[in-house]
Amino acid sequence: MTGLPAYGEAPFSVREKHPMPHITRRGLAAATAVLLGATALTACGSADSGDKAGAESGPVSLTYWAWAPGMDKVAALWNAEHPDIQVTVQKQASGDDLVTKIITATKAHKGPDLVQAEYQALPTLVSNDSLADIASEVPGVKDEFASGIWQQTTFGGEAVYALPQDSGPLMFFYREDLFEQYGLTVPTTWDEFAATARTLKKKAPGKSLTTFSANDSGLFAGLSQQAGAKWWSFEGDTWKVGIDDTATKKVTDFWGGLVAEGAIDNQPMYTPAWNKAMNTGEQLAWVSAVWAPGTLTTAAPDGKGKWAMAPLPQWTKGENATGSWGGSSTAVTSDSKHKAAAAKFAVWLNTDPKALAALVKESGIYPAATAAQTSGALAKAPDYFANQPDFYTRAAEIAKTTAPAAWGPNVNVAYTAFKDEFGKAAKAKSGFDTALTALQNATVADLKKQGFEVAP
Repeated sequence: MTGLPAYGEAPFSVREKHPMPHITRRGLAAATAVLLGATALTACGSADSGDKAGAESGPVSLTYWAWAPGMDKVAALWNAEHPDIQVTVQKQASGDDLVTKIITATKAHKGPDLVQAEYQALPTLVSNDSLADIASEVPGVKDEFASGIWQQTTFGGEAVYALPQDSGPLMFFYREDLFEQYGLTVPTTWDEFAATARTLKKKAPGKSLTTFSANDSGLFAGLSQQAGAKWWSFEGDTWKVGIDDTATKKVTDFWGGLVAEGAIDNQPMYTPAWNKAMNTGEQLAWVSAVWAPGTLTTAAPDGKGKWAMAPLPQWTKGENATGSWGGSSTAVTSDSKHKAAAAKFAVWLNTDPKALAALVKESGIYPAATAAQTSGALAKAPDYFANQPDFYTRAAEIAKTTAPAAWGPNVNVAYTAFKDEFGKAAKAKSGFDTALTALQNATVADLKKQGFEVAP
C-alpha cells in the first residue's frame, strides 16, 4: 500500500433501507457484528445465479470501482484471457467519499459489480445492504491469507463479504547509522522503546526518537489492535463500544506519557516540518507499516540506505503480534447481476500469481496473499532499503502475526473524533485520558443516533 489510509475524514450516516424478508435493522446490525467475532447469523446477501443467464446471451460485463493506481492495467490482463467476462475499471476517490457513493448507488440499484473497500469500511457497507455474501463462490480461498487479515472480511467463518487485497502490518523503522552513533539498541518491548526515547533525549536533546501524531487515527487503531483492543463487539441484540477498554487505555497512557514528559515529539506527521525531521535525522525512528519505504523515499530522500526495519515492540517480552494500518479488499456488491462472475474475478485478482505481480508493479500494493509477499516484485528489497536485502522476507513473517481487528458501523466517526480530541491533547501535552473518554462517548452517541442498540 503506497498511500495513507484515507477512511474516516468526514462522518456520514447509515442510510435507512428496505430489509430482506425476516431481517430487521437490528438483525442486520447483528449480522454485521459477526465480523467482529460474534455468533454467526444467516447473511441476508448471497451470490445469485444471474451469471448463467448472462453467459448464455453473451459476454458478461463487470464494472469495478477502485482507487488504486494502475488497476485498469491489471484488469486488462484478465480481459485478455477471459473473453467471456470483461471487467471495466472506473477510478474513484477513496475513503468516505467512495463508501457514501456505494451506499447511495446500491440503494438506487445503480451500483457497480465490484468495489475496492477498506477493511474498516466493510461493516458500514454490509449494514447498508451494499455487499453480497460470496462464500459459496470462494471455497478454500481463506488459506491464501493470514488469519488476522481474512477475519476482517468474513462473518463468523460463514458469510464472506470481500476478499483481502492488500495489508499494512505495523513495523518499527529506524535510522541504523544514528542508532549506532548514539549507542542505542533496537527496542523489542515498549518499555525498551520508552527507555530508548529517554536515553536519546539525554544524549541529544535536540533530537527525538519519534513523534505522536494525532492526525493518524489508523496508526492509533493499529497500535491498540496489537495490544488486544476490541473497539466494537456485539452481544445479543446490542453493540458494545470498547474504545476505552484496558488495552487502548494502556496505549493511550504510554504515548500520552511520553509526550507529557517530552521524551518524544508531539507534532503531526506528513508535514514539511516532519519531512525535514525525518530527512535530517532530527527524528530517528518511525512506527509505520510495510508501505513505509514509499513514503520515506519522498519524505527523507537523504536517508536512503540508512534506515532499517524491525518487528514492532511488544507489550510483553517474548510475545509476537502486530497491528495493521491500512489495507483494502475486493467486494462484490449486492447490486451486481453477475455475482458469481464478479467473485471469480475477485479471486483471480487477489490470488493469481500473474495478477498479484501486476498489482505490486502497477498499483504499488503489499498483497494480502501470503504467497505473493516474498516472490516476484517483492523478492528484492525496496531500493530505499537496499542495505536490508531480506526486507520482504522479514515483512512476510511479521504480517503473519497480525492480530484480529474489531471494526464497527461507524469507524469514520471514531476516527474523526480521535483527530479532534487527541489533537487537542497532543498540542497541550496533557489530557490524553480525557480525550479517550470523549472518543468513546462520541462513538457511542453516534451509534445511538443511527438507531443501533448500544450497551451502557
